[in-house]
Amino acid sequence: MKKVGKKNNYPLVLLHGWPGSISEFHNIIPMLTENSNNISFDVIAPSLPGFGFSDKPNKPIGPRKMANYINNLLVDVLGYKNYFVQDGDWVSYIAAWLAFDNPKNCKGIHVNMMGFRHVNGTQNEEEKKWDNDFELNVELQKGYMTQKATKPLTLAYSMIDNPVGVAAWILEKFHGWSDIKENDLFSTFTKDELLRNIMIYLLTNTFESSSWIYYGRRLEGGRIFSNNPSTRVETPTACSIFPKEFLKWPPKSYVERIYNVQQWTEMPRGGHFAALEEPSLLSNDIKTFFKKLV
Repeated sequence: MKKVGKKNNYPLVLLHGWPGSISEFHNIIPMLTENSNNISFDVIAPSLPGFGFSDKPNKPIGPRKMANYINNLLVDVLGYKNYFVQDGDWVSYIAAWLAFDNPKNCKGIHVNMMGFRHVNGTQNEEEKKWDNDFELNVELQKGYMTQKATKPLTLAYSMIDNPVGVAAWILEKFHGWSDIKENDLFSTFTKDELLRNIMIYLLTNTFESSSWIYYGRRLEGGRIFSNNPSTRVETPTACSIFPKEFLKWPPKSYVERIYNVQQWTEMPRGGHFAALEEPSLLSNDIKTFFKKLV
């Protein structure tokens, strides 16, 4: 892994998901660019295609296609021949495809959500219990997913001139997916943090195009990583398990059939928006892992 910029700096791509944006990283970026533990990073934090400040594609695309665009950005445009990736939400898919399709460039991934599923399903009682619990949880969550994966324009037409509706649609996820105290959203986030994220969607008019990734994933084949049960991401992978992640993590035995897990950290607190909720915990875990790889 080649150093860039300052001494001991390495390129690190921070990728957001939905309903997040690059604003999630405003607290964690200074922690990652500061040299501590004898490592720091040149941070690249692009908006995903169709989100925020990135142009929208001509038609819906999924995470694998987005990964191809991001690799081209890093290698062909910015000139980074090697890089690391950190992600959650949708980008757990994108990071996996970056590593799988570009192993010569992507040298390590750090994930705080598990999105993919193995074609052979569960293999033991612990995994089966997780799968049953997961399906019960998803049953309460998948309404918005199904809407976006099948009829995204219907929702977009309702929201195009409705900033209050956009705010409510987004804030409901921050409320339901985060580690908040006493049902109080502001116990974890400031009003400025929440409004900044909402305004990126409103001012760039990307509520519609950001939903296309759900449609695109369905076209790419859904949640199964590979129909070949022996295929997995061989790039070194770190997993940060935050207790309030709304999609409960599988047991490690399951994850290891999809990823080459080299670090497994169970966090004491935090939820889905880890970079914004617990930047210190996440940044320390990122540095601990990637220092092993350089």
